[in-house]
Amino acid sequence: MAKIDFGGVPEDVVTRDEFPLSKAREVLKDEIVAVIGYGVQGPAQALNMKENGINVIVGQAPEFKADWDKAVKDEFVPGKTLFTPEEAAAKGTIIQYLVSDAAQRILWPKIKPCLKKGNALYFSHGFSITYKEHTGVVPPSDIDVILCAPKGSGTSVRRNFLAGTGINSSYSVFQDFTGRATERILALGIAIGSGYLFPTTFENEVYSDLTGERGVLMGALAGIMDAQYEVLRKNGHSPSEAFNETVEELTQSLIRLVDERGMDWMYANCSATAQRGALDWRPKFRAAVLPVFEDLYKKVKSGEECVRVLKSTGAPNYRESLDAELRELGNSELWRTGAAVRKLRPGSKDKR
Repeated sequence: MAKIDFGGVPEDVVTRDEFPLSKAREVLKDEIVAVIGYGVQGPAQALNMKENGINVIVGQAPEFKADWDKAVKDEFVPGKTLFTPEEAAAKGTIIQYLVSDAAQRILWPKIKPCLKKGNALYFSHGFSITYKEHTGVVPPSDIDVILCAPKGSGTSVRRNFLAGTGINSSYSVFQDFTGRATERILALGIAIGSGYLFPTTFENEVYSDLTGERGVLMGALAGIMDAQYEVLRKNGHSPSEAFNETVEELTQSLIRLVDERGMDWMYANCSATAQRGALDWRPKFRAAVLPVFEDLYKKVKSGEECVRVLKSTGAPNYRESLDAELRELGNSELWRTGAAVRKLRPGSKDKR
């Protein structure tokens, strides 16, 4: 491991230099990695491992035709490298459990009997293990239980892999029956294309992940965009102007500077007026949202958010209600304006 200074706090991380792909292949040479679920993370991780020379099979319920057909299109062959979830789990030595959190609870009674002594059960989210009293996912004691959680969507995992950059991932060992759990998870993390790997626990992974998704990454981001756009529109600004000042400048300019060198560097490369205003208003926004984040983290840690997720996603009409919510979001003036703006970008391929 490499000791890296993160803001004055040293942390151990695993890089590709210390754990190269050649070592990952050696660790996994006798393994059959069964990727269960070909929805969000499954395709990216399966394809990345396959292209890195790992023996991969896929378990996907054929009744979910779109996902099954996608696996076939990606050259997984029914009866050879593409099976039902139970068949794949029975054939695999490492079972990557990558169906949704709600589906993991439902599918678990069928997957658990397929696990054999010495297998590894792999997660990319700590949800089912951390909230086992709600999910019922309790692994047998004679297997390894491991986690590698890419810090991005499946789409990003695949795109970054193809670009040669990778996406950073956390890793954890919950149960080490074989004595090989750590080398197995590090090998898998490298095989799926991680940029570097940093240690966590199943609990910390899910607490940080749920907080991030509901906060800065998605919920808070969408919420503050809605608020700023609404204020600008109420004060007479055109949809195009309000959208460009709320979204377009952020995504097409400023966030790229943050990615390149950090927030302070982005500030340093903006106008003096922007700098002064941002520095003055930053503490006000922090004070306003800190109580919201504290409440959010409390609800995540207590399991309240877990219960809401399982209850909502398990409702018989969930798909219809979700589609309605997404339509409402997409049909708002803000995001209809966004669609128009994207089409005006030179060379745009956005057809929405």
